[in-house]
Amino acid sequence: MNNERPDPDQLLARVERDKAKAKRGRLKIFFGAAAGVGKTYAMLLAAKERRSENIDIIVGLVETHGRKETAILLEGLEVLPPKLIDYRGTTLREFDLDAALKRKPSIILVDELAHTNALGCRHPKRWQDIEELLDAGIDVYTALNVQHLESLNDDIGQISGIRVWETVPDTVFEEATEVELVDLPPDELLNRLNEGKVYLPQQAQEAIKNFFRKGNLIALRELALRQTANRVDAQMLDYREDHSIHEVWQVSERILVCIGPNALAERLVRAGKRLANSLRAEWLVVYVETPELQRLPAEKRDGVLRILRLAEQLGAETVASSAPDMSSAIIKLSRERNITKIVIGKPTRRGWKRLLLGSVVDVLISDAHNINLYLLGSPRPERGGSVDKSELSLYRKSPLPGLSVRLSTRKKGYYLGYIWAVAVTVASTMLAYLMFGRFELANLIMVFLLGVVFIAMRFGRGPSIFASFLGVAIIDLLFVKPFFSFSVADTQYLVTLLAMLTVAMLISNLMANVRSQAKVAGHRERRATVLYAMSKDLATSQNEDEIVRTAVRHLYTEFGSRNVILFPDLNGRIVYPKDPGMRESLHAADLSVAQWVLDNNEIAGQGTHTLAGAESIYFPLSNGESVVGVLVLLPVNLRRIFLPEQQKLLDTFLRQIAQAITRVRLAEQARKTHLNMEAERLRNSLLSSISHDLRTPLATIVGSASTLVEEDGTLEAEDKLELSRAIYNEAQRMSSLVNNILDMARLDAGAIELNKQWYPLEEIIGAVLTRLQKRLADRPVTVKLPPGIPMIYVDAVMIEQVLVNLLENALRYTPEGSPVEIMAEASSFAVEISIADQGPGIPKGFENKLFEKFYRVQREAAQSGVGLGLAICRAIIEAHGGSIQAQNRPAGGAVFSFIIPLDHTPPLMGPEE
Repeated sequence: MNNERPDPDQLLARVERDKAKAKRGRLKIFFGAAAGVGKTYAMLLAAKERRSENIDIIVGLVETHGRKETAILLEGLEVLPPKLIDYRGTTLREFDLDAALKRKPSIILVDELAHTNALGCRHPKRWQDIEELLDAGIDVYTALNVQHLESLNDDIGQISGIRVWETVPDTVFEEATEVELVDLPPDELLNRLNEGKVYLPQQAQEAIKNFFRKGNLIALRELALRQTANRVDAQMLDYREDHSIHEVWQVSERILVCIGPNALAERLVRAGKRLANSLRAEWLVVYVETPELQRLPAEKRDGVLRILRLAEQLGAETVASSAPDMSSAIIKLSRERNITKIVIGKPTRRGWKRLLLGSVVDVLISDAHNINLYLLGSPRPERGGSVDKSELSLYRKSPLPGLSVRLSTRKKGYYLGYIWAVAVTVASTMLAYLMFGRFELANLIMVFLLGVVFIAMRFGRGPSIFASFLGVAIIDLLFVKPFFSFSVADTQYLVTLLAMLTVAMLISNLMANVRSQAKVAGHRERRATVLYAMSKDLATSQNEDEIVRTAVRHLYTEFGSRNVILFPDLNGRIVYPKDPGMRESLHAADLSVAQWVLDNNEIAGQGTHTLAGAESIYFPLSNGESVVGVLVLLPVNLRRIFLPEQQKLLDTFLRQIAQAITRVRLAEQARKTHLNMEAERLRNSLLSSISHDLRTPLATIVGSASTLVEEDGTLEAEDKLELSRAIYNEAQRMSSLVNNILDMARLDAGAIELNKQWYPLEEIIGAVLTRLQKRLADRPVTVKLPPGIPMIYVDAVMIEQVLVNLLENALRYTPEGSPVEIMAEASSFAVEISIADQGPGIPKGFENKLFEKFYRVQREAAQSGVGLGLAICRAIIEAHGGSIQAQNRPAGGAVFSFIIPLDHTPPLMGPEE
């Protein structure tokens, strides 16, 4: 029976994770080694099966690549129309994300997960489209080849000699609900290629010579199988965790090597490596630091650090943790990681010590169920009890170049505890002497025990045990008959003194353990506080420079070392930072070493086994997919960097910095992509509008002018006048179009300066009506201005242009002869001016879009213009600090209103003479 209670934090995290999964759609990936193995075919078969179960499933986009057997499976399935995008004269078929979200089926098929979308789509990558579908609660079926996984990109490029540019983050693959492997032996795939079932015959022969060589296909198949197996293994671990299963399942070999601060550690690591190679298994090396081990000399702890570094070089995953009990920590880790074999040294305790104190091996044999234990013995000592000098080197030399251990400080602290033990015991003796004769001996013993507790809390186990023995000796000497003698007249006092010594030693051990655990908890709390502070500052950083300054400051505060972060240029070469303040830390930075670290994604420099002669330490800043930069650290004390707990803290720092840099870069990339898409949309809109609105007047001008030139002698005077007017009117129309475009460009660039002055509103409206007198001749125009309306502080020319554009917009979209109203209302803060018509009104939901550039409401009858008039109105009004809006009137028609703020007090007008 398992008495371990589940961790409440883990239960809460599991509940939140399940809750989030319930709201999100399910992703199923049909995974294969290469094109042609049948991923799309298997996906369509699965869709047919779900369709037969009356499940609402549609095809969002499937690429058949001309394969007839694949196209046949599309029959009977609802296919979403593709989104057609015109790109450089070619029409591209893309997945219509908006249509899929509007349709919202239960399941949708979207082929080619790694596809790059054409310019004009919402997301640059198709996997981002699928993420949005999943967030909307829609299940998705998709297909993916192994060469498109980001983490395998370099390996596959090395194997095949071909760089794959379309990749998918591994997190997308890992978070998929289900992955179905579609496997096909290489020979069968090559037969399909030769038969033209994958590519056209000419393309197939070219593919066989390049990417589809048999060796490549074998390697790709192995990678696909391994990725699927790793995913199954991760699912098994998640299942065991979710169901609180602590027993180890013997499904795949995983080896755990346990080391300690002794000469056997290096042999254990090498033996574990050989065992892992023979079994082709994953292996871990763990070092559990108990309170007792934390008191070891610095040189021994450095020896453990060297062994952990050796294990990493041999390919092991290293784990360094702190725990009060070593065996419990090993068993817990074994259950969490589903360890099947443990390699550990034979117990060193013999006889009564092993019987009373036990050993880690005995506990593992008793409690580590379903785990095989491999014990490695130490070599036989030579005669005379000497040990191999190579083993003693673990303690004699420091593994870190330049590391100095200050033994004098340690000795002072060591002796200080014993001095305090003597002083506290003397003080307890004096207090007990004052109490002697008035209190029982048991009360005197309590005084001495109190002193032992104090020493144990302040100075640890050694001084407190010394105080225990010293206290027992003084009580026997001064307070137990016969006095001033260590002999005991009454045997009951012998039992009392023995009990006092036992209790004092137990208290010493307990308080020493509590003190050690409190110290560990304090270190963990401090590390958590440091990490929280850094993550908080990084999260609020808005650009790369802020992230670098934040990271450099926190690294210096925690590790006491000057540091600088270097980044590559566009050519991938490490360059000096632009910030002059950062250059001050570069005196110990070697760019060639930093370049090596960037290219190889490995640590180098002082204290490492690579380029150890460098003055600084170089750490790669990796986000899991690529190296974004290099941290150069000039260490003051290598111990503060390479101790296991400090190493873990620094690794966490590096991951947070790399993720923060990646975040701002992706945000900047998304912003630029959005700007490019918007610019492309505006360019297409402008070209589309201008091509029509310039072609029509030009055709009229050219036709009328050619008639005047070629038939001048035969035309009547009235015909000549009519043709001349046509040329004039169309030229005016073109001039107005060009002026609108230029005005919008100047407003966007902020090149127009407002000439604000005080003007009566009725004067501005009168000037506009005079300007449009001919066009308003057949329209009843009503002007409603309240009496006493204040003057407005505006650029009169600009406001006139706003009124002209609004009136022309009303004339263009309302029936001929329909009335137009100009109204105004005033308050103490602003003046609101409105132009209302009795036309068809504004389509619902388009009230705000009217003011976008190049946007026009589509009517049955084509209207001239490029859609800039209302955009110019909004730019002018916003330049005046006001706002503009459009809405439908309850009785029919539309009303456009803009507000001019009264920021200044209008001047007092004198009486007219």
